[in-house]
Amino acid sequence: MSAEHPTPLLDRVLTPQDLRALDDHELPQLAAELRQETIDAVSVTGGHLGAGLGVVELTIALHKVFDTPSDKLIWDVGHQTYPHKILTGRRDRIRTLRMGSGLSGFCKRDESEYDTFGAGHSSTSISAGLGMAVARDLAGKTHNVVCVIGDGAMSAGMAYEAMNNAGAMDSRLIVILNDNDMSIAPPVGAMSAYLARLISGETYRQLRNWAKQLAKILPKAWERRAARAEEYTRGFWTGGTLFEEMGFYYVGPIDGHNFDHLLPVLRNVRDTQNGPILIHVVTQKGKGYEHAENSADKFHGVTRFNVVTGAQEPSSGGGAPSYTKVFANALIEEAKADDKIVAITAAMPSGTGLDRFAEAFPERCYDVGIAEQHAVTFAGGLAAEGFKPFAAIYSTFLQRAYDQVVHDVAIQSLPVRFAIDRAGLVGADGPTHAGAFDVTYLSCLPGFVVMAASDEVELMHMVATAATIDDRPSAFRYPRGEGTGAALPKRGDVLPIGEGRILREGTTVAILSFGARLAEALQASDQLAGFGLSTTVADARFCKPLDEELVRQLARHHEVLITLEEGAIGGFGSQVLHYLAREGLLDLGLKVRSLVLPDSFIEHDKPQAMYEKAGLNASGIVAAVFAALGKDLRSAEAARLA
Repeated sequence: MSAEHPTPLLDRVLTPQDLRALDDHELPQLAAELRQETIDAVSVTGGHLGAGLGVVELTIALHKVFDTPSDKLIWDVGHQTYPHKILTGRRDRIRTLRMGSGLSGFCKRDESEYDTFGAGHSSTSISAGLGMAVARDLAGKTHNVVCVIGDGAMSAGMAYEAMNNAGAMDSRLIVILNDNDMSIAPPVGAMSAYLARLISGETYRQLRNWAKQLAKILPKAWERRAARAEEYTRGFWTGGTLFEEMGFYYVGPIDGHNFDHLLPVLRNVRDTQNGPILIHVVTQKGKGYEHAENSADKFHGVTRFNVVTGAQEPSSGGGAPSYTKVFANALIEEAKADDKIVAITAAMPSGTGLDRFAEAFPERCYDVGIAEQHAVTFAGGLAAEGFKPFAAIYSTFLQRAYDQVVHDVAIQSLPVRFAIDRAGLVGADGPTHAGAFDVTYLSCLPGFVVMAASDEVELMHMVATAATIDDRPSAFRYPRGEGTGAALPKRGDVLPIGEGRILREGTTVAILSFGARLAEALQASDQLAGFGLSTTVADARFCKPLDEELVRQLARHHEVLITLEEGAIGGFGSQVLHYLAREGLLDLGLKVRSLVLPDSFIEHDKPQAMYEKAGLNASGIVAAVFAALGKDLRSAEAARLA
């Protein structure tokens, strides 16, 4: 920590056990130090800032009141856990966040015993917590299980499925609803804090239980009315009727930045033996850092920045527009020409570029919240009525709606267009956000058109192509980050369905690329030429329907065929191999190698380092060619240099 911001209390806290040794009156100072440490660390590493700043006091209070890690603390999503990481023995590594071999930007079970459950996607905490609570009960143990979930994550159906199950099972589970944009809560203050302490306390609960026992000897209709009256009375004051109806005992809302409000309620709840309890905590995202508080997104995700001015460093690169921006602009152009085009996002308007589309066509853009399953079936309904929905969803998030893709879209041949952002490896967000599996899980579905853009011009063509596909579902994938800098047309061209293209022609080696590894294929071609290996480079464009004529020609006229893709096994390479086997094209000595992501989850790092590890860069392609030919690459390099 710099001399400008001494941290005498934080320096004494190496683990939550040290935190629990502090007096309550020292906690506000600890919070100030922890908040500044978080700001300084993220200014160096980049990452998620606003969410963590909003839960500083809550994080301290939870570790103060509960006996972590014996008590299980589960954070939903995990992007708000930087303060938690600092307090749980990782302060010395906090400036390695999201870097190669450094700390994960999310909770990770093998990183710390305090990270009870890993997550990078939202709305999983209550389900996981209920599983842990039931496991505790089955094992005859008594520890607490606490789930912290944000109000945004409550837009996902999974959270309500878990709450419904928890309410029915009546297992002892504590859920903290972190309401950080006032989307649920009325203004909080002294009265709500008093009521929260009152209804979470032992006296009230004993009176409530006594009244319940009394009501049981009354006629059934009277018992039901009495129970409903008690719940609605508390609901009137606190706003928690919904949660009560789902079987949770509701407490709140309380000020999540006030220890005088937090600590008594958490201690009351910790000591209760009731079933599931929900504590409604109101916080401010970006709290305590002026630039975050005043930012539209509360500094949700940031690059490295200047702590004093709040100015963020520009993203590295040559200044070419991002694939996301190219997609958004291309879709806007298509929508200008076709009023049936609508766009759907699941709580990621800026991440998918649809915020730009919404500015141009506010009545034709729908953000459905963190609800990918609903987004897909909603798109299916629009398609069934003759509209042309584009569902822009990250590859890793579309996995959450696979059943809907199969049953509600594919089986019915509904022309939903899936714009799949973040295809391939994504760098600092790591394996939870990598787009590794979409080609595999979509290309196995009958009737699906599956495309991948090799550059931003091809992406524009694929947006235009998808807009014309009216008889079946389609998808096109593209990576995170900047494009190649190619000159962009005003509007994309419609591609012939199932036709690839040849960029270079050779005689010995053929590289058939699907997606954004095409630039690496071209570099590999240059390197192979230096070894005297004439190389054809082709861009498949389509995984399904496959350009069978292109594959046939490459197989018949080359000694080696390399398929290349930014995805897991079972995708493009598998489609090619199946066709080659079916047509007998493997029977005459053709040497085929499919380059795919390895059968492992690649940890966060810079994208180029991740692709090097996966063998999907130019040098990896060259090595695969030499291995297929049975030649030694090192010897060939030495001979060439000699």
